[in-house]
Amino acid sequence: MGHVTDLDPAAMREQYRTTLLAEEDLATTPMGQFARWFKEAVAGGLHEPNAMVVATATPDGRPSTRTVLLKSYDEHGFVFFTNYASRKAAELTANPYASLLFPWHQLARQVIVTGTASRVPRAETERYFRSRPHGSQLGAWASAQSTVIASRAELTVRYEELATRYPEGGDVPVPEHWGGFRVAPQTVEFWQGHENRLHDRLRYVADGAAWRVERLAP
Repeated sequence: MGHVTDLDPAAMREQYRTTLLAEEDLATTPMGQFARWFKEAVAGGLHEPNAMVVATATPDGRPSTRTVLLKSYDEHGFVFFTNYASRKAAELTANPYASLLFPWHQLARQVIVTGTASRVPRAETERYFRSRPHGSQLGAWASAQSTVIASRAELTVRYEELATRYPEGGDVPVPEHWGGFRVAPQTVEFWQGHENRLHDRLRYVADGAAWRVERLAP
């Protein structure tokens, strides 16, 4: 029975012992604060600190989530790339509202973003596609993302056909059905865990061209 207790989610607790997150210590903008925390996540040796959960929803409110990799960020928002025929892309096209979550558990931190998604300019997609490894470029062509396939063999055969057509060292054309989305933030919450569930939750909220900061109860 001891093993059963060890696996009981209700019994799993962590007392976070971290430094306080104070309003006066924040950057002026949420993207500035994100840059600080992202640098610390990288320095802390987190596995794939650019991994984020992307939540989308259909127009009638049916949500879906998946983990994708952040590929760039700046004052305009957060960018990731995907197949434009995928479920997430279809949902964002019909309903542009999205949420992002960076789950930096080892640092007892989370960053939660809400905002609107739009496609990045084609030139930005092409620049990024050219920077990808050859195998990843072929993979973007090989997979009709989110569609039902008969077997893994179907996928590997398609990949091998593409590898023959576009050998290593040659140019792989950028798929028209593939590209980036930029999530422009409307709110960005920085969550820092503390003992006894007295966590810090500071949220930037867009207020015209400026940002205001709210403290939320944990």
